[in-house]
Amino acid sequence: MKMSDKSTAKAMFASLCENYEGSKKVREAKALMLVHQYELFKMKDDESIEHMYSRFQTLVSGLQILKKSYVASDHVSKILRILLARWRPKVTAIEEAKDLKTLSVEDLVSSLKVHEIGLNKHEPAKKVKSIALSSKGKSSKAFKVVEYEDESADGDSDEDPTEKMAMLSNKLEYLARKNKKFLSKKGGYKSSKKEDQKGCFNCKKPGHFITECPDLQKEKSKDKSKKSSFNSRKFRKQIKKSLMAT
Repeated sequence: MKMSDKSTAKAMFASLCENYEGSKKVREAKALMLVHQYELFKMKDDESIEHMYSRFQTLVSGLQILKKSYVASDHVSKILRILLARWRPKVTAIEEAKDLKTLSVEDLVSSLKVHEIGLNKHEPAKKVKSIALSSKGKSSKAFKVVEYEDESADGDSDEDPTEKMAMLSNKLEYLARKNKKFLSKKGGYKSSKKEDQKGCFNCKKPGHFITECPDLQKEKSKDKSKKSSFNSRKFRKQIKKSLMAT
């Protein structure tokens, strides 16, 4: 229906280009956007070479359609720049061993894939598992999350699940005791009835400690008064003796 009013093949082709590719200004705007994406293109964390190269190919093909394509050496240097820090030794080896102007993108990607297989073999994946532990305090009803790493090695798959559960229960008991001690230091954990019945070690009365015992305070005040009176008498005697000597 879009081509019903066109009489020649040239007019039909021009109409198709306008409808699907856009006008000249639209193509220039798309090309600028793709160039900006090409300049800011980076490899994501935990992304494979295959997935990164597929995204890169999609971007390059869009630039080629809009006649904004780069040279192969530009693509090679761009891929080497966007690799993560763990690829830095491999990048240095490629830059020193091969000529980047004659190196093709396919050879570079295949070399990176081989190196990626070796990296994945020597770096086992670590899974983080979380366990929620309820706190025993009165005011807080939050949960404490404990994380531990589970390394997937060759010998871990042969372990007995009962041993794993025993180890996990031991860890939970240790964390519960630790949490109990922490709450008791902060005053959030209630002491037992026997500890509540204990009182002063001096007068054996509950309700206060030995540092706040009234009997000890009275004795201290008496000792101070005796010392003060004794010192004043001794001082007067010395003055009398000195006067008589003079």
